[in-house]
Amino acid sequence: MILITGPLYSGKRTFARTLPGRCIADAQQLAAGCKDNAELEKLADKLSAYDIVLSTEVGGGVVPIDPAERAARENAGRLACLLAARAKCVVQMFCGIPTVLKGELPEC
Repeated sequence: MILITGPLYSGKRTFARTLPGRCIADAQQLAAGCKDNAELEKLADKLSAYDIVLSTEVGGGVVPIDPAERAARENAGRLACLLAARAKCVVQMFCGIPTVLKGELPEC
């Protein structure tokens, strides 16, 4: 599995289209409903079945006042860590430029 992460509108989807395989986007939104680490682990296992997982980094801005929004943000970060540990390759996108943080991209 390849995990592609980065801020909103950083080119994640465009870059993912250049890679072969099944892709799921917005993994961070799926994490919002998880109640505990066990649910996050199950979600990470489920998402690991995809070839490419896209997850938007949500922890770099202002911390939300709303407790539910803070919990969703925390879950998104925890899920990203779990996915990165399972991934063969982790790519961070910034300004449309992919930077491989772990592993190697497949030959196209």
